[in-house]
Amino acid sequence: MNYSPLLVPIVALVLWTLVIMAWMAVTRFSAFKQMGISLGNVPPGSRGASLEGKAPDQAMWKSHNYTHLLEQPTLFYAITLTLAMIGMDSPLNVWLAWGYVILRIIHSLIQCTVNVVRYRFLMFLLSSACLIALTVCAALTVVHDMLGG
Repeated sequence: MNYSPLLVPIVALVLWTLVIMAWMAVTRFSAFKQMGISLGNVPPGSRGASLEGKAPDQAMWKSHNYTHLLEQPTLFYAITLTLAMIGMDSPLNVWLAWGYVILRIIHSLIQCTVNVVRYRFLMFLLSSACLIALTVCAALTVVHDMLGG
């Protein structure tokens, strides 16, 4: 099958997000058990945010990271799919996409384990630089094509 190599990092990040979702679920149910909470005694309308300040911080870190993986990466998915659709799957863009994914995985591992903000923030900045570069490449290509280049 012939497809853009830009699709592979997209699939990888979705898979990673599902790994974090599973890790979050296991950690939460363990914290629930320690707190004496079962699905039968959860108040109506409760949600994960209701556990803030009640569940151990380490249990909440996985939830926070899962949320982060549903925020900025949506921009990554959009711009990477756009690049694939306009045929801009150059080696540079593929490397930038993989850089983004790898840096987000490192960010996740930091946040879910030791959660040192300065290290997390560095991974966020570096991954954001990859995202910005991918976006600039797409924008330049689209503007160039619009101007009849």
